[in-house]
Amino acid sequence: MSKKNNLTLRKKQHEFELRREKEEMEKKANKLQAKKNKMKVDGSASKKKKGSGGFTVGKKKLKTRMTPLAKAKAAQAMELDN
Repeated sequence: MSKKNNLTLRKKQHEFELRREKEEMEKKANKLQAKKNKMKVDGSASKKKKGSGGFTVGKKKLKTRMTPLAKAKAAQAMELDN
C-alpha cells in the first residue's frame, strides 16, 4: 500500500484541516466582533462632540443654545395679551 492511500494518514490530515478551518473561522468572527464593538464606542463618542453647541470667534466661545432664562423670556414675549 502506498503512503498516499494510507487511511489513517488521510483521516488525521482531514481532521487537522477541519480543526484549522474552524480556528480560522473563530478568529475571523472574533475580529469582526471586536471591530463592531470598536465602531460602537467611536460612534457614541462622535455624537457627544456634535452637540457641543457653540462656535469660536477669536478667543471667545459663543453659545448657540438659549439658556433657560432666555427661553422663558422669549416664551413670555410670544404670548398673546388677553
